Amino acid sequence: MTASADARHDHRATAGARERSDLPAAGRVVVKIGSSSLTRADGRLNVPALRKLVDVLAGVVERGTEVVLVTSGSISAGFMPLGLERRPDDVATAQAAAAVGQSSLMATYTDAFGAYDITVGQVLMTAADTVHRARYRNALQVLDRLMELGAVPIVNENDALATSELRFGDNDRLAALVAQLVRADALVLLTDVDGLYDAPPSQPGARRIPLVTDLADVADVEVTGRGSSFGTGGMVTKLQSAEMATQTGIPVMLTTAANVGPAFAGADVGTWFTASPNRASRRKVWLEHAAAMHGRIFIDAGAVRALRERGASLLAPGIRRTEGDFVAGDPVEILTEQGEPVAHGFVGYDAVELAPMLGRSSDELREHFGDHRIRSIVHRDDLALVRPTVTDLGGAPIAPGARMPVAD
Repeated sequence: MTASADARHDHRATAGARERSDLPAAGRVVVKIGSSSLTRADGRLNVPALRKLVDVLAGVVERGTEVVLVTSGSISAGFMPLGLERRPDDVATAQAAAAVGQSSLMATYTDAFGAYDITVGQVLMTAADTVHRARYRNALQVLDRLMELGAVPIVNENDALATSELRFGDNDRLAALVAQLVRADALVLLTDVDGLYDAPPSQPGARRIPLVTDLADVADVEVTGRGSSFGTGGMVTKLQSAEMATQTGIPVMLTTAANVGPAFAGADVGTWFTASPNRASRRKVWLEHAAAMHGRIFIDAGAVRALRERGASLLAPGIRRTEGDFVAGDPVEILTEQGEPVAHGFVGYDAVELAPMLGRSSDELREHFGDHRIRSIVHRDDLALVRPTVTDLGGAPIAPGARMPVAD
């Protein structure tokens, strides 16, 4: 590296990036770039676009900011060399393409950053790396150590091996989780649309929204759930990722790859999402937005009010039915009787144990099962409320954590 270790910012000593004008001085930043920004029209890796991104990020690193790059593109980079005419739809072929494309993608990044004497390190992650405490701690140690040594960690989901149960589902959520993991001062999401618009950008008269201080203020903005033909994240996952980050005190810049330079100069580009003053725990944010649900619990109107209005725990009398073969400790969805999302939570009982308890009062539970069955089904400390924050083009609400198409 050209910048010495002594010249690097200690991100723990910075005040963070409260405003877009603070972004140039941020001590640690996570940058995510999507497939649509790295792929040519024919599906091949867009090497000039990648190098332009690296030119900007190298300058950011050289002025002392620690950068973690979350990149898409491994599947897109791999299916053409395998002789496939289009992006694969089946899991096995997509994983094969990722196995081929990942090496090509990393080689290109290594060469591009190497021109600035900056070392890069590949970090492949699955959702399990953020769930299990030991793996979470190990991932943090690796990322921290790479940055301490002056390297740029390049993170991607482990597409070649991850199963559907262990996927983040898209690299937007992965980037938000990585930002939380490394306690970043800001998250920069690079896509093919310059920010959030008050209507679909292709619609005449659509205007860019430069600042969002509360995602509830843009709840009625219509966005698409699918991205380009080479990246399936779409604006929905960008907003969900912005919510994940801002809830834990991390502001977000959403803009195009072409505007990454002006963004890091503090210019008025893209959309800046300010950090929430009331920080949620990283565990609850993960539970709300990223955890794979293992079952469903349907509750009555009284239980809905207790959870939403009083912050209560979920008790057996308010449960009407369950779905799924979950076990104690699994994340489950909690819904109204009509199927409206209410919360996600870690359940305290196996599905088999829970079945004979449904709808019974505390006295009935004590009489039939003893005092050990009086505890809550989902304790309030293990529960995160889920509220729709964005709508699709048809006006249907999309809840945070809704399962989106797998994206590269």
